[in-house]
Amino acid sequence: MKIDIPYGEELTSIEIDGDYDILLPKKIKVKDEETTILNALNNPIGRESFDEFIEKIKHLLVIVNDATRPTPTPKILEILSSKLLDHPDVKFIVATGSHKPPTEKGYRFIFGENYEVFKENIIVHDSRRNDMIYKGISSRGTKILVNPILYEYKNIFIIGSVEPHYFAGYTGGRKSFIPGVSAFKTIELNHSFALNREAKSLALKGNPVHEDMIEIADKIMEGLNVFSLQTVVTNDRKIYAATAGELHASFEKAVPYANEVFSVPFREKGDIVITVAPPPLDINLYQSQKALDNGKLALKENGILILVSKCRNGAGDDTFLKLLSKASKPDEVYEIIKKGYKLGYHKAAKIAEIATWADIWAVTSLNEDTVRKALMKPYKDIQKAVDDAINIIRKRGGKPRIIVLPQGSITVPRGGN
Repeated sequence: MKIDIPYGEELTSIEIDGDYDILLPKKIKVKDEETTILNALNNPIGRESFDEFIEKIKHLLVIVNDATRPTPTPKILEILSSKLLDHPDVKFIVATGSHKPPTEKGYRFIFGENYEVFKENIIVHDSRRNDMIYKGISSRGTKILVNPILYEYKNIFIIGSVEPHYFAGYTGGRKSFIPGVSAFKTIELNHSFALNREAKSLALKGNPVHEDMIEIADKIMEGLNVFSLQTVVTNDRKIYAATAGELHASFEKAVPYANEVFSVPFREKGDIVITVAPPPLDINLYQSQKALDNGKLALKENGILILVSKCRNGAGDDTFLKLLSKASKPDEVYEIIKKGYKLGYHKAAKIAEIATWADIWAVTSLNEDTVRKALMKPYKDIQKAVDDAINIIRKRGGKPRIIVLPQGSITVPRGGN
């Protein structure tokens, strides 16, 4: 059987001989996208309509996601361009969290054709700036520091998207504030809760990362006038659903739509799982780790998990890579973390956890030493990795069953024996 999977901006084919399943985000019928967005903006939860919101204010700050998220920001800006262009004072802030600033290509991914129109009004969040506003401490001890531009503009329009997230439960909603426009230390403290077993995909209640994020967002929103637009997109970035209004309510309403698209049932786990980080989530190894965490849900114990990711911009933040390279075996990662948490260590912990019960291979453009430091076996040829994995399972006396996740970063397998 020949299967096409994304590798960077292109498709590549793999031949699979034997029992297999392909798990993809569900094919959802998409209605007219502009109608979907305008219906949400005209019928928000707990707020006046977007038109009424924007007409009353003299200053507006629009928070948008960076290029690591599939948020359909270009389409939304296209729909709202006349309203935003007519506004006397509108600025955009790219909610990078702790990520690096966008490249030129990244800006065009975020803003689309409107990049040239709004270019002079775009600000990029810097989590390490030294003039952050202090907003208190959460009940879990997270010191809340946030970008001061929020309180200069006071009127905030959030454009977000809701997808499953491997430790926050879901992206979207409160994510625009934390990690979006928060200080590095705030992000680090919040993300330290990702080591908790309850911090996992599709989990909100009892998830310490999510619950801390809610508290932080509430503190940040004190004194702000916030209007939220949350979207759910298909795997080809088409707008399936949109919700608007109060931040938490619009997020919660979007979650069931995200489950419809991204939570995929399957019948039986595989000996081999091929999990792909597609663009834009293949930007680096740090972001591609999400595909591993989803892929493990479909893998049998002692199986082989194959990550396929271009890793276009390298490894990304290398804190997690340095930690992994210090450990001679996966269990040592946890011992190092106990001595003190740093942002990025949660990535290392999630990779190490898989490595304790499965083999991890990676097909990337990274050099082989970098991949080995990450506790993975490096490959350059996807077909060779698949063939080698099949041969190993057969040598063990097994009959290979293969699961393929062409959109592994956003596909959450559910069920399986």
